[in-house]
This record gives sequence, structure tokens and C-alpha cells, in this order.
Amino acid sequence: MGGFSLWHWVIVLLIVVILFGRGRISDIMGDFGKGITSFKKGMSDAEKHTDMDAPAARIEGPVSASPGPTPTTTGEAAPIVAPVDQTPRP
Repeated sequence: MGGFSLWHWVIVLLIVVILFGRGRISDIMGDFGKGITSFKKGMSDAEKHTDMDAPAARIEGPVSASPGPTPTTTGEAAPIVAPVDQTPRP
């Protein structure tokens, strides 16, 4: 009772062939194959484009949420703030 037997699948397949016809199913499967081929080509093109780009800048160490120094209107140098070590201590 829990699953479908072989005869259930044969009947379902027969109904699908009657509804769609043998030619229509082959057209659908051909379109499906073309879609997969196009997807793979697009993925390989995307990989080629990312390989040509400059490598992304890496940020080392913890990133603080505080903004950097802001320019002042009087021409004074902005104070330099040291980054805060946010690594957990045991």
C-alpha cells in the first residue's frame, strides 16, 4: 500500500504518452537538454570573466564598526584611532 508498483508506473507512463504524444515528449526533453547545455556554457563563461578580473582586496584582522577619521573643516588633522581587539579570550 505504501508505494507504487511497476504497473502503476506503466499506467502513468501510458497516460502521459497519450496526453502529450511521443513527439511532444521528445521535443520537451530536447529543450531541456538545450537548457542544461546553455546553463553550463554560461557558468564556464562566468568563470572565465572572474578569472580575468583583478583579485579582490583581502581584509586582514577584525573589522571595527567605528567609522574612520573624518576630515575637519579647520584643516586640522583628524585623530588616529587604534583598532579594538575583539577576539574572544579564553
